[in-house]
Amino acid sequence: MSSRQKTFYEQELERLYNEVLPSPKLFALIRQSRSFMQKYHSENVVLDDLAKASFMSRFHYVRMFKQIYGVTPRTHLKDMRIDRAKLLLQQGQSITKTCFDVGYESLTTFSAVFKKSTGYSPKAFQQLHTPLKNDAR
Repeated sequence: MSSRQKTFYEQELERLYNEVLPSPKLFALIRQSRSFMQKYHSENVVLDDLAKASFMSRFHYVRMFKQIYGVTPRTHLKDMRIDRAKLLLQQGQSITKTCFDVGYESLTTFSAVFKKSTGYSPKAFQQLHTPLKNDAR
Protein backbone atom coordinates (compact mmCIF):
# COMPACT_ATOMS: atom_id res chain seq x y z
CA MET A 1 0.00 0.00 0.00
CA SER A 2 1.25 3.41 -0.78
CA SER A 3 0.91 5.91 1.98
CA ARG A 4 -0.05 9.19 0.44
CA GLN A 5 -0.16 12.47 2.26
CA LYS A 6 -3.65 13.71 3.16
CA THR A 7 -4.79 16.86 1.48
CA PHE A 8 -5.46 19.95 3.54
CA TYR A 9 -9.17 19.38 3.01
CA GLU A 10 -8.97 15.80 4.30
CA GLN A 11 -6.93 16.92 7.31
CA GLU A 12 -9.46 19.64 8.17
CA LEU A 13 -12.39 17.23 7.85
CA GLU A 14 -10.65 14.78 10.15
CA ARG A 15 -9.85 17.54 12.67
CA LEU A 16 -13.42 18.83 12.64
CA TYR A 17 -14.82 15.33 12.97
CA ASN A 18 -12.63 14.66 16.01
CA GLU A 19 -13.35 18.04 17.63
CA VAL A 20 -17.04 18.47 16.88
CA LEU A 21 -18.61 15.04 17.10
CA PRO A 22 -18.74 13.45 20.53
CA SER A 23 -17.14 10.08 21.00
CA PRO A 24 -19.47 7.07 20.94
CA LYS A 25 -19.00 6.64 24.70
CA LEU A 26 -19.88 10.29 25.39
CA PHE A 27 -22.86 10.06 23.05
CA ALA A 28 -24.09 6.95 24.92
CA LEU A 29 -23.74 8.69 28.29
CA ILE A 30 -25.75 11.70 27.09
CA ARG A 31 -28.42 9.42 25.62
CA GLN A 32 -28.61 7.55 28.93
CA SER A 33 -29.12 10.78 30.83
CA ARG A 34 -31.87 11.82 28.41
CA SER A 35 -33.60 8.47 28.94
CA PHE A 36 -33.34 9.02 32.69
CA MET A 37 -34.91 12.47 32.29
CA GLN A 38 -37.75 10.99 30.24
CA LYS A 39 -38.42 8.30 32.82
CA TYR A 40 -38.17 10.54 35.89
CA HIS A 41 -39.31 13.91 34.51
CA SER A 42 -41.85 14.28 37.31
CA GLU A 43 -39.15 13.90 39.97
CA ASN A 44 -36.65 16.50 41.12
CA VAL A 45 -34.05 16.04 38.36
CA VAL A 46 -30.82 17.83 39.30
CA LEU A 47 -28.46 18.94 36.55
CA ASP A 48 -25.36 18.35 38.67
CA ASP A 49 -26.42 14.74 39.29
CA LEU A 50 -26.97 14.13 35.58
CA ALA A 51 -23.54 15.56 34.82
CA LYS A 52 -21.84 13.47 37.52
CA ALA A 53 -23.57 10.32 36.28
CA SER A 54 -22.21 11.13 32.81
CA PHE A 55 -18.68 11.68 34.22
CA MET A 56 -18.60 15.31 33.07
CA SER A 57 -18.53 18.73 34.57
CA ARG A 58 -21.85 20.53 34.61
CA PHE A 59 -20.74 22.93 31.87
CA HIS A 60 -19.34 20.25 29.58
CA TYR A 61 -22.49 18.17 30.07
CA VAL A 62 -24.75 21.08 29.08
CA ARG A 63 -22.55 21.84 26.06
CA MET A 64 -22.56 18.20 24.85
CA PHE A 65 -26.30 17.75 25.46
CA LYS A 66 -27.06 20.87 23.46
CA GLN A 67 -24.72 19.79 20.68
CA ILE A 68 -26.50 16.44 20.38
CA TYR A 69 -30.15 17.45 20.95
CA GLY A 70 -30.15 21.12 20.00
CA VAL A 71 -31.50 22.31 23.37
CA THR A 72 -30.17 22.49 26.91
CA PRO A 73 -31.11 19.77 29.40
CA ARG A 74 -33.25 22.27 31.33
CA THR A 75 -35.22 23.22 28.21
CA HIS A 76 -35.61 19.56 27.24
CA LEU A 77 -36.94 18.69 30.70
CA LYS A 78 -39.35 21.66 30.64
CA ASP A 79 -40.62 20.64 27.19
CA MET A 80 -41.21 17.05 28.35
CA ARG A 81 -43.12 18.27 31.39
CA ILE A 82 -45.28 20.67 29.38
CA ASP A 83 -46.06 17.99 26.77
CA ARG A 84 -47.15 15.64 29.56
CA ALA A 85 -49.19 18.42 31.19
CA LYS A 86 -51.01 19.13 27.92
CA LEU A 87 -51.97 15.47 27.64
CA LEU A 88 -53.22 15.30 31.23
CA LEU A 89 -55.20 18.53 30.87
CA GLN A 90 -56.80 17.25 27.65
CA GLN A 91 -57.88 14.16 29.58
CA GLY A 92 -59.69 16.41 32.05
CA GLN A 93 -57.32 16.12 35.01
CA SER A 94 -57.37 19.05 37.43
CA ILE A 95 -54.75 21.76 36.97
CA THR A 96 -53.40 21.36 40.50
CA LYS A 97 -52.98 17.58 40.17
CA THR A 98 -51.38 18.04 36.75
CA CYS A 99 -48.95 20.58 38.18
CA PHE A 100 -47.67 18.15 40.79
CA ASP A 101 -47.82 15.09 38.50
CA VAL A 102 -45.44 16.65 35.98
CA GLY A 103 -42.89 17.71 38.59
CA TYR A 104 -43.67 21.31 39.48
CA GLU A 105 -43.87 22.25 43.16
CA SER A 106 -45.64 25.58 42.64
CA LEU A 107 -48.91 26.14 40.82
CA THR A 108 -47.86 29.71 40.06
CA THR A 109 -44.59 28.60 38.45
CA PHE A 110 -46.35 25.84 36.51
CA SER A 111 -48.99 28.25 35.20
CA ALA A 112 -46.37 30.82 34.14
CA VAL A 113 -44.19 28.23 32.37
CA PHE A 114 -47.22 26.61 30.73
CA LYS A 115 -48.50 29.95 29.42
CA LYS A 116 -45.06 30.96 28.15
CA SER A 117 -44.71 27.60 26.35
CA THR A 118 -48.20 27.27 24.87
CA GLY A 119 -49.61 30.77 24.80
CA TYR A 120 -52.53 29.67 26.97
CA SER A 121 -53.07 29.46 30.69
CA PRO A 122 -53.64 25.85 31.84
CA LYS A 123 -57.35 26.59 32.38
CA ALA A 124 -57.79 28.18 28.93
CA PHE A 125 -55.87 25.30 27.31
CA GLN A 126 -58.03 22.76 29.08
CA GLN A 127 -61.26 24.51 28.08
CA LEU A 128 -60.08 24.80 24.48
CA HIS A 129 -58.87 21.20 24.11
CA THR A 130 -61.20 19.14 26.28
CA PRO A 131 -64.07 17.60 24.34
CA LEU A 132 -67.47 18.71 25.58
CA LYS A 133 -69.50 16.02 27.26
CA ASN A 134 -72.90 15.54 25.69
CA ASP A 135 -75.82 15.81 28.07
CA ALA A 136 -77.94 12.67 28.11
CA ARG A 137 -81.53 13.73 27.35
